[in-house]
Amino acid sequence: MKKEAVKKTKTVKKPKSEKTDLPALIAKILDDGKAFNILSINLTGKTSLTDYLIIASGTSSRHVLSLANTLNEKLKEMGYRPKVDGKQSSGEWVVLDLGDAIVHIFQPETRSFYEIEALWGEKTPIV
Repeated sequence: MKKEAVKKTKTVKKPKSEKTDLPALIAKILDDGKAFNILSINLTGKTSLTDYLIIASGTSSRHVLSLANTLNEKLKEMGYRPKVDGKQSSGEWVVLDLGDAIVHIFQPETRSFYEIEALWGEKTPIV
């Protein structure tokens, strides 16, 4: 009876020094999901709450929930652990908190009602 050699494979990890541009990554995932009016606000030095606020709109409650689920899944695959609020709601507004970035995904009517970008002196992009 022959013994078969077992090959050991090493997993490749990203170096700790390699930084990901989190706002750009989030914006790309949202854009790939057909979100619109995506806005990234750099809050570094303005608040201790977070470094970036990313705001996007979806076309319907189903679209908003789908964007949130996709973003959550892809970020988890990359090692992030977002806290999600509003996932079980009607899909008007979902928030994902990653610590360094907070993502708000709205239906257009809800976004225009709350105008959270105006709190930081920004205007909703019109595309």
